[in-house]
Amino acid sequence: MNILNNLPEKYNLFDRFGEDQSVLNVNGHLHSPYSFCSFDDIPQMFSMAREENVVLLGINDFFTVDGYKEFYQNALESGVFPLFNIEFIGLSGEMQQNNIRINDPVNPGRMYLSGKGLDYPVSSGKEMNEFLNSLQVESQRQIRVMVEKTNTILRKADPSLTISYVEIKIKYARELVRERHIAKALRELVYEKYHSDQERINFLAAILDKNPESINTASEAGIENDIRSALLKKGGAAFVPEDPSAFPPIEKVVSYILDAGGIPCYPVLLDGTKGDLTDFEGNWPVVHETLQKLNIHAIELIPSRNTVSRLREFVQFFSQKGYTISFGSEHNTPGVFPVEVKIEGDKQLPEDLREVAWKGACIIAAHQYLRARGEQGFLDEAGKPFSEKPEYFEKLGNAVIKSYLQLHAK
Repeated sequence: MNILNNLPEKYNLFDRFGEDQSVLNVNGHLHSPYSFCSFDDIPQMFSMAREENVVLLGINDFFTVDGYKEFYQNALESGVFPLFNIEFIGLSGEMQQNNIRINDPVNPGRMYLSGKGLDYPVSSGKEMNEFLNSLQVESQRQIRVMVEKTNTILRKADPSLTISYVEIKIKYARELVRERHIAKALRELVYEKYHSDQERINFLAAILDKNPESINTASEAGIENDIRSALLKKGGAAFVPEDPSAFPPIEKVVSYILDAGGIPCYPVLLDGTKGDLTDFEGNWPVVHETLQKLNIHAIELIPSRNTVSRLREFVQFFSQKGYTISFGSEHNTPGVFPVEVKIEGDKQLPEDLREVAWKGACIIAAHQYLRARGEQGFLDEAGKPFSEKPEYFEKLGNAVIKSYLQLHAK
């Protein structure tokens, strides 16, 4: 059962909330502990949202919907509106061959893709369920080998130290262990064995092959990032390359998202890598042409890694092209950060960009509302936005969210 079925009919929603066009704080892209995140658990996500007056959260885990049920239950209990999303990494063989970086700043041809506003409860076909399961199986095969290689490195430095895939899964993950979980487990293991800063620095310098002076044990998140980049990423001693089957064709990912009732969405890196645009994102007309061919009509950004001027320029260009635009924070790195979406690190979103984030979230909320009631959502049967102007869906989503908030007012 989806609580959206209990909301009033469309005409009642417009009557009751049509005049209220106030802009509220939203965050449409958050990873949860079901992949990897900076939160201890899902309840923390929602308690922080309420403290910061963020009225909408969107779960956005990598190739899993396992967190949906717990996310939904916490949304109801907290009175925060839930969006149901998912994330993948697809592959363009042509761009890979031409050495074109898309929205992965390191690996040419790889494209991160999100699905926004999937059906809840999840309703995808057998073929698509098997597709999702195959990605999960391959990811865990790779992770198990990375754990083995990490243990080989540990044993050379200290035979008494070892990490376990099973223990990492029980202590830090849900169903899927990721490389960030390995980094966290390794950091905690070192801190438990060695108690002085100098002992920790010396050991970490040895296994990471780094200058001891470059290691700052005061930052646990920084140490975990160092472990990940030095050992587990490409070029690291414990790195294990993914099997090509782990990166399905982009068209296959789009098909899954549509089959699951979602809106295919391109996550934009923009100037998130030291101010440089990737080969692909440096040419916005080409981005637009490519996304249209792939049947992708929505984009999302993580403003904390972007400058205000570049983000405004990008939003203006793609708004004029008719894209739905949403914002989020990811929260897929160690450390605790505000749930409220920030820009340029920790600055407040300007009012015009808050409105962009709100309208994008409203469109996705309207899509979920319509789909939950057995109606066609924001996309037609071919996966293209309906010819009606997006303002209709913005206004409907505005009314849907505010009706939900009123129903669950605390």
